[in-house]
Amino acid sequence: MNLETVIGLEIHIQLKTKSKMFCSCSNQGENQPANTTVCPICLGHPGTLPFANQEAVNMGIKLALALNCEINKKSVWARKNYFYPDLPKGYQISQFESPLASNGHLTIFAADKEKRIGLERLHLEEDAAKNFHTPEAVLVDYNRAGTPLAEIVTRPDFKTPAEAKVFLQNLRLIARYLKVSDADMEKGHLRCDANISLRPIGEEKLYPKTEIKNLNSFRSVERSLEYEIKRQTELWNLGTPPKITTTRGWDEKKLQTVEQRTKEESADYRYFPEPDLLPLVFTEADIAAIHALLPELPRAKVLRFIKEYQVNPADGHVLVEDEQVADYFEAVMTETRAWLEANGDVLGTSEEVWELNKKKMTKLVTGWLTSELFKLMNEAKIGVKDLKISPENFAEFVVLLYQRKMNSSSGQVILYKMFLTGGDPSAIMEEEDLALLDDGEQLAKVVAKVLAENQNQVMDYRQGKTPLLKFFIGLAMKEMKGKADPEALAELFRQHLDD
Repeated sequence: MNLETVIGLEIHIQLKTKSKMFCSCSNQGENQPANTTVCPICLGHPGTLPFANQEAVNMGIKLALALNCEINKKSVWARKNYFYPDLPKGYQISQFESPLASNGHLTIFAADKEKRIGLERLHLEEDAAKNFHTPEAVLVDYNRAGTPLAEIVTRPDFKTPAEAKVFLQNLRLIARYLKVSDADMEKGHLRCDANISLRPIGEEKLYPKTEIKNLNSFRSVERSLEYEIKRQTELWNLGTPPKITTTRGWDEKKLQTVEQRTKEESADYRYFPEPDLLPLVFTEADIAAIHALLPELPRAKVLRFIKEYQVNPADGHVLVEDEQVADYFEAVMTETRAWLEANGDVLGTSEEVWELNKKKMTKLVTGWLTSELFKLMNEAKIGVKDLKISPENFAEFVVLLYQRKMNSSSGQVILYKMFLTGGDPSAIMEEEDLALLDDGEQLAKVVAKVLAENQNQVMDYRQGKTPLLKFFIGLAMKEMKGKADPEALAELFRQHLDD
């Protein structure tokens, strides 16, 4: 049977406010002793009254706007009733019929093509407490109870586990750019439930789904969905496809899902409007004011880098993965242009000259930044904010390479010294005597010497073994202790050998 996969995601993002969703308790409880950032409101004591955190609401609207959602002018709080040890009130304050926002979308790039994923809704709610299971008992830490959450429900638009993973990675990046959440899955700031079902290709009907609960890493999302595709395909082929909606957990050690219970429907939660909280009401001006605060988002930044700096798309996505890296790249490009213009007698200063040289300069900047400099940063376990190399010095370093005043081998030595000291590349190049020799007469003498001492190889080259050119260049570089431009040597050797 030819089947297709239908996947939808329900994602919870913990909002990075100072206080909780409905009380003034600190929202930093994960770093505090258990049950210390609590009060009668978030513990659900009788007679207490909640009040909505305005900053959490604003963050929710920011996130919704970034996801192209429609903000509902009036949204209503609701009680979601269920009983569990981590829910002190016996119900959760959430939103149901009138969420904060709806009808959004996010465009992702997966399998070498763009795909638009629809979003059903984004609503606000409070988090539950956290359970700790021991052999003797289940312990509950209520520090997390009342933490503000934004829940995002996608439409069932994913066809592969890889698309779901890419979507989550994009969502995490947007949350970080907006500074509404750290969105760290390992710390529980971003949690995902994945819904999956199969159906015969060509059918529009949705069959009973399986919900995989509380996935806490991108790898777990992808692996669990891959496992479910295999499991459900086997059921379909046996003529026993899933008949009811169920909830399953993911066992990371066994790499399989485990059935937990049948899935509750909305009626099971007995939603009704929260009587202790007024509805949220917004005007066009309110929404416009928050929209004006949105930063340039990752996708827009990638597209601008491609257009403005001629960055290739793969490098563009790498650069925007960290907003500080993207900012550093832009600062380097600005300084690079300034350096080129300051040396106008050599390279020219006009707009036309910059446009002609920009693509090569961008390639040098991205190449050295995302390979050599990233490698040094990873080894030292530091980020851009701790980097000693200023954008000005990195730009000067790239210009020296561009002007062939040093080769790549010398560049690696100089970059390492810059990384350790933050020093000026020209000064390091001079101190370490790493500048390339540009004496044409001396280069010609070395080329002539290498050819004279390797006549057999010269004959082989002239008989068609052209890869020997690298052999000649290597000997010349050794003769000049690495202080020559390989491209200049290659040109000189070709002139002699092709005569």
